[in-house]
Amino acid sequence: MSETVNTFETQQRGRPTGPLVSGYEVIIGFETHAQLSTQSKIFSRASTAFGAEPNTQACPVDLALPGTLPVMNKGAVERAIQFGLAIGSHIAPRSIFARKNYFYPDLPKGYQISQFEIPVVQGGQVEFFLGNEKKTVRLVRAHLEEDAGKSLHEDFVGQTGIDLNRAGTPLLEIVTEPDMRSSAEAVAYAKELHKIVTWIGICDGNMQEGSFRCDAHVSVRKPGGELGTRREIKNLNSFKFMQQAIDYEVRWQIEQIEDGHAIQQATVLFNPDTGETRAMRTKEDAADYRYFPDPDLPPLMITDGWVEQIRAQMWDLPRVMAAEFVRDYGLSEKEASALTQNKATALYFVSAVHAGGQPKLLSNWIMGEVSKWLNAVEDHTFVEFAEFVPARNLAALIIRIADNTISSSAGKAVFVELTHAPGTQFETALAYIDSIIESKGLKQMNDSSELEKIVDDVLAANPKNVEEYKAGNTKALNALVGQIMKASKGKANPQQVNDLLRQKLG
Repeated sequence: MSETVNTFETQQRGRPTGPLVSGYEVIIGFETHAQLSTQSKIFSRASTAFGAEPNTQACPVDLALPGTLPVMNKGAVERAIQFGLAIGSHIAPRSIFARKNYFYPDLPKGYQISQFEIPVVQGGQVEFFLGNEKKTVRLVRAHLEEDAGKSLHEDFVGQTGIDLNRAGTPLLEIVTEPDMRSSAEAVAYAKELHKIVTWIGICDGNMQEGSFRCDAHVSVRKPGGELGTRREIKNLNSFKFMQQAIDYEVRWQIEQIEDGHAIQQATVLFNPDTGETRAMRTKEDAADYRYFPDPDLPPLMITDGWVEQIRAQMWDLPRVMAAEFVRDYGLSEKEASALTQNKATALYFVSAVHAGGQPKLLSNWIMGEVSKWLNAVEDHTFVEFAEFVPARNLAALIIRIADNTISSSAGKAVFVELTHAPGTQFETALAYIDSIIESKGLKQMNDSSELEKIVDDVLAANPKNVEEYKAGNTKALNALVGQIMKASKGKANPQQVNDLLRQKLG
């Protein structure tokens, strides 16, 4: 690969096409700014903590005051290397920093230190599922840079306030090829990228605090034609708004072209209140920024040994763990992908399997009842759930469902009890589960003679249903099953009930 990497210049010949919108093909590329999880800034020792009083975390280095010099944060470089390894990129052994020159109130230096010609991470790809279809988005590059400050408008009537706390915060800007063909595909890519950076721990992924900000480059063209003029939707900090913004922008561009207007390259903002995008400024090209190598920073040198040291310390990636779940536990690719949406869920699943839980049942329960519980309880993460319901407890519940001690429906009642207390007073998790089953009278009826008597009584009391079933109405069997479950107070084994009914009814 050449050391010099250009962005968005692929003409997309031979690339897969997506669904057409009013006879047009949608072309989407992404730039994502992931704030790196260092405690200090990229070129200074100032704190990166969120929520401090305005302008209390901007030091002389961040402001480029006379006599100060930037010093590279080793932790930021290590996180960039981790990302490159995670997506199969080339890690440049030598990369350089440049000054990107522009003037804006929240840019204290009058330039931003970034990487241009030789980024630290080059190439790579992100794979994800859109429904049942596997998609791949190619990455052009990921480069290190510093963040600017923040302009504040809401509290200043007719004025703008400037908070420079963010100035110098380390960012990894991740740039894709324009490979996406719909807003749904773009959102799926963004979610997968978010999963990757949070999984490997280089970014906390907090979109509300600006730790993970996406810019979507959107254009349209007639199928097979040259790339259209793109407009950049800036600072999308919600997956929901991301899809709304792209859909609106696509419709707007098509309407403009159909009305005979040319699309002008521009930076636009999305207003979630109106659901519309609006132009903020004309979009600059690279030449407008007058990039030149930063004279205060030497080239960044990365040895093979350093890369291998970081590789050895990294967790298995989501796609690797998902492949293991398919291979070792017989899960489908879709199930494995769902379980590896975040590290906490994946590790919880593994712990529950090691505690004796049947993998397929565990997967169903984690994606079913557990997800419902998390959705119903505001602001709870899977980490917090694991404190309420240790993996050994869910595994014990699954064991009792699998061995027919209780039915799946009774299992839901047990699960509710599990979310109230971890049961640490019991010697084993199975003892805790058995105590709940016993106290609530949920044990499934497995005594065949007792069940057979209930079946005989129900058949005798419901001759009409019996005749209807024998006449070919299979739905009559469901009515009989319902009567038997009612008579057994829900304790009968449904499979045994069905088998016994069919045997007696021929």
